[in-house]
Amino acid sequence: MSHLFTIGPVEMFPETLEIGGKEVPYFRNDEFSQVVFSASEGLNRLLFNKNGEIILLTCSGTGAMEATIMNCFTKEDNLIVIDGGSFGHRFTQICEVHEIPYKAVKLDNEELTREKIDEVMGDEKFTGLLVNLDETSNGQLYDIDMISEVCKENDLVLVVDAISAFLADEVNMDKHGIDAVILSSQKALSLAPGLSIVALSEKMLKRVESIDSKSVYFDFKDYLKNGERGQTPFTPAVRLIIELEDMVNRLEEKGIDNIINETHELAVYFRKRIREIGLDYPDYPLSNAVTPVIFPDENAQEVYRKLIDKYGLTVNPSGGEVADTMFRVSHVGNHSTEDFENLICAIEEIINS
Repeated sequence: MSHLFTIGPVEMFPETLEIGGKEVPYFRNDEFSQVVFSASEGLNRLLFNKNGEIILLTCSGTGAMEATIMNCFTKEDNLIVIDGGSFGHRFTQICEVHEIPYKAVKLDNEELTREKIDEVMGDEKFTGLLVNLDETSNGQLYDIDMISEVCKENDLVLVVDAISAFLADEVNMDKHGIDAVILSSQKALSLAPGLSIVALSEKMLKRVESIDSKSVYFDFKDYLKNGERGQTPFTPAVRLIIELEDMVNRLEEKGIDNIINETHELAVYFRKRIREIGLDYPDYPLSNAVTPVIFPDENAQEVYRKLIDKYGLTVNPSGGEVADTMFRVSHVGNHSTEDFENLICAIEEIINS
């Protein structure tokens, strides 16, 4: 069986796997409502979302991205989108489909700076900013302090896709004035795919109430109303929500800072060792969640395949122009330093064979 060093799904914890083997219970009752309340309240605490609300969506992260744009913005808005890879670009695609005006800060494997944002904004009036805090396709971590400053100075609502960054890097809604955070179950939450989460600030809740969403399934007002009784409008991913409550309880017991620090230490260890065996990683700021490994001999795909076939180790391949020169290794999920040392030794054996 393969050991996953992928950024989603990730290597899961035994406690979650045990819950996953149990019968799915009936959910339109008070018992399940209490599970929803518990999970939602815990997530708000982990996100530092004072006076905000949690929406649980049975869909992929992209579904939550689209739902957020549909419910939080209209054709009267004008958005700045950080487009630094395939996931940032997805925000621009959603804006186009829903005819939300925007301008993109386009990055080509380069660091995001204040100057690049200011250049795109110019003297034009904008109402919001969308960013994938960790651009998972290339591992870049954007400067949330700088982005928060831009939004505060220009009175912009801030939407953060923290699907990869949450629990690996700091995501503090109160500190950074974040109005919506998008999460998904299969990243550092270490659950199976299928459940996405949108955390809305008190400020964003007022926006949602004023917007007439043109959707049945993704109408946030419907979710918020049902959330008052610990339910969702439609059948949710029941087992995933039960697993989520268990995970949130364990995360709170461990402490968010301890979790981030542990992930950081694993990332630092792996990056040090990868350079010791003659490989490299990009020099732009990286998330603790994932390391893009650069192969100077352009044999990334060959190494990726041999890791699976010979060692039972799976990493994230890269696509497009960098398919031969880079793959990505995740540091979230159920991993230890020993796991990463085994991965390093396997990569070293392959590239030296």
